Amino acid sequence: MADRFTKMHGLGNDFVVIDAREAAVEMTAARAHAIADRRHGIGCDQLILLEPSTSADVKMRIFNADGGEVEACGNATRCVATLLAQPAVIETLGGMLRVSPADGGAEVTLGEPVFDWEHIPLAMPMDTRDMPVAWDELEHGAGVNVGNPHIVFFVPEADAVPLADLGPRIETDPLFPERVNVNVASLDGENQLQLRVWERGVGLTQACGTGACATAVAAIRAGLVQSPVTVSLPGGDLLIRWAPGEPIVMTGAATRVFEGETDWARFG
Repeated sequence: MADRFTKMHGLGNDFVVIDAREAAVEMTAARAHAIADRRHGIGCDQLILLEPSTSADVKMRIFNADGGEVEACGNATRCVATLLAQPAVIETLGGMLRVSPADGGAEVTLGEPVFDWEHIPLAMPMDTRDMPVAWDELEHGAGVNVGNPHIVFFVPEADAVPLADLGPRIETDPLFPERVNVNVASLDGENQLQLRVWERGVGLTQACGTGACATAVAAIRAGLVQSPVTVSLPGGDLLIRWAPGEPIVMTGAATRVFEGETDWARFG
């Protein structure tokens, strides 16, 4: 019997979603990397594997295009919420997420953001609200963990930053023992941000849900905006709500593109 998958995207951040709740699928870093290959595989930014959970409605495993398994992905979570088609709790390496389908997408409740340097994590103690480090024009970043690690830079014009060059340098800097997602944002109106993201293990993406959450949180902490915040990415907009001491709530679109069949054994 052929193995089935669903191709989906959240604002252009695309996924191969495999429902393995009834029939287990063995997934390795090499297999995930091969499936994600856009020339020789199916092609995606992340591969999403749904498995049974003993503590939630479903367990979601997330593999980046380079094959590495990561803790969280906001856009993928919205896609899974639309597949489940009902309110649910999703188990991830980054914690439990509550989701509810919404018109054209979903609402996701993440945990509270974490700001302690050792939990981002960083290789040394420092103020994560205004980090005393710089990579060329990107300086004074804010560190935040929203289930996965992010650094956020506020700049006059996000589109002017050579993120394709700076992103991989920052992602793999020894300051970040688990690597890091790199966000550059600029104010784009009252309580509105323009955002570009270099995603660890993926590269430049059309959208990053956790990046939008981390950036909105950092902007609220810095007094640049007030909740709710509209975050505009190349692929579209996300609405982020957050107040100190509370979880982050993200709302945005999710799209089912097509259903497919293959044989996972073809991918090593």
